[in-house]
Amino acid sequence: MEAKSWTVLVYSIADTDLEPFLISDVGEMGAVGTTDALNIFALVDRSDSYSDEPVLGLPDWTGGKLLQVGQGTATVVEDLGDVDTGDPAVLADFIATGIELNPAQHYALIISDHGASWPGVGDDGSAGGNVLTLAEMHSAIADGLERAGVAQLDLLGFDACLMATYEVASELAPVARRMIASQELEPGHGWDYRSLALLAERPDTDVDELGREILNGFRDQAKAEGTADSITLHLLDLTMMPALDSAMASFATAIDERVAAVAPVLGATRADTLEFGRSPDPVESTHMADLGQLVAAIGVEALDLAPQADQVTRALNDVVLASVKGRSTLGATGLSIYFPETEEFLSAEYANVVDNSKWSEMLVGYYRVGSEIPADSQPRFATSGDEGTVVELSDEGVTISAALDPATVTNIAYTTVSYGVILPDGSITYLGDERTTGSDTADGTATGFYDLTILRMSDGLDEVEAYVSIVWDHEAGVATISVPMAYYSPEDVSGETYQDVLLLITVETDTFKIIDETYYAYNETLGGYGELSTDPTGIIVPEQYTRTPDGSGTWDATSDIGLYADLDDIELTFVPLESGLNLWLELTVTDFGGNTATATAQITTP
Repeated sequence: MEAKSWTVLVYSIADTDLEPFLISDVGEMGAVGTTDALNIFALVDRSDSYSDEPVLGLPDWTGGKLLQVGQGTATVVEDLGDVDTGDPAVLADFIATGIELNPAQHYALIISDHGASWPGVGDDGSAGGNVLTLAEMHSAIADGLERAGVAQLDLLGFDACLMATYEVASELAPVARRMIASQELEPGHGWDYRSLALLAERPDTDVDELGREILNGFRDQAKAEGTADSITLHLLDLTMMPALDSAMASFATAIDERVAAVAPVLGATRADTLEFGRSPDPVESTHMADLGQLVAAIGVEALDLAPQADQVTRALNDVVLASVKGRSTLGATGLSIYFPETEEFLSAEYANVVDNSKWSEMLVGYYRVGSEIPADSQPRFATSGDEGTVVELSDEGVTISAALDPATVTNIAYTTVSYGVILPDGSITYLGDERTTGSDTADGTATGFYDLTILRMSDGLDEVEAYVSIVWDHEAGVATISVPMAYYSPEDVSGETYQDVLLLITVETDTFKIIDETYYAYNETLGGYGELSTDPTGIIVPEQYTRTPDGSGTWDATSDIGLYADLDDIELTFVPLESGLNLWLELTVTDFGGNTATATAQITTP
């Protein structure tokens, strides 16, 4: 069989709630199809629950099929039946078979489904939610390539959320020359596979030209879909990862050797670093921070670490060949890294991530120092109780501030202002939170501001209020708002089961005009996200945090009514709070060890 220029292998894990989006992607592949210069070969594993759409002339099916994707059609090479795409042996077999049937000069592998950074990808619904871990992907790709007699992939792509991380790139560098992945949550439309037409039109296309074409296609489709303001996608040179690995080992070791001295810098820097997959509920956050931002800031604030930080920055710049970013992700530098702010949220499994021991060891040392902060150095306000709390009302909103004990300022990582309504029984229903960084308390005063508005959501029949967690980027002129929600399918007549949802909204800071909104489903098995697919007759409802008088609290639906889950028809508006509400204001300072001090105040809304 004569070898073509390129073979693109697509491992489509569509046996999940992302099936409608992934089947649309298969249709895009068919817009290009196998040609004289290009092979497109796919394993598509479908669910029996989320879509019954035909694709490329094939009626709906359940289970896995190997497809030779043609132009507007697809040929079933093999019906695999009820296959577990979370089994690394299945991935290895697919790669070996795909290369054997489609010899070429260059090979690309694209894995598509839910992504969760270092925990892996997948969540095969008919296989108990089995996922492909990072180590399993490495072994499966290496095994498949070895059986096919191929040394490396030219390109490894993740059409999935959150996979552009240091851990993923470091682990998979031996099996691929280039990688394409996103740091942030990825909208359901994903990549535009019509970008593969470049390979059919220009058989001599090299991997970097292909990578840039995929990035540009993703950007253009995101603009058309209205998701361009919150995206990321990066083309990474994995041949440069050994240098970054070496630099990261030196950097992490240098921190670890003097972690007690630099821990306050780490805490404040981490709090001010761009974070991806962030949820108001920290249990559902991914705790992935932008590596380039983090390292550069540490190098500036801890000058004795500057040489090691500069080494990491230079190596990272060599890895990242091209990027697509939105207004809310302009600061993204190409790779994220796992860095929970407190030990409480550190996964025990992280220590087992291959080739990541130095960073993991540094985190352990950092958390140890945080746990040992003396009581007299933990956050404390200068005046006991709320006597020193100052509240100022203006036309723009309300400001709450309080002076700090000077002896405790150094260790502070960030300040949070939270606000809610006090109920007749003394419970507090929180409406939202906003954060400032530790540098904002350098003058000895903690300050927070609330504009006295609330997010209201309407389906045209009913209205509900929503909790908002706001992160400001004044330099980019945008704010990112995270809204926790729950989706109830039409089959859930009892209301006992639901899908956790995160609504991400991007607004302009000067007008608060909404410029981007996407609903993401949280995958509890994987700890990752993928765009929410709903039945319009289902119900979706925001969640708010309620704290009872005894101090306990839960995330609960804001309404017993809910909204019909026809997401395109749900209107979002920010409206002023009604006057006369008994409003609770909470100003909390947190140090790098997770210790807190809180000043509170009550006002009546004007």
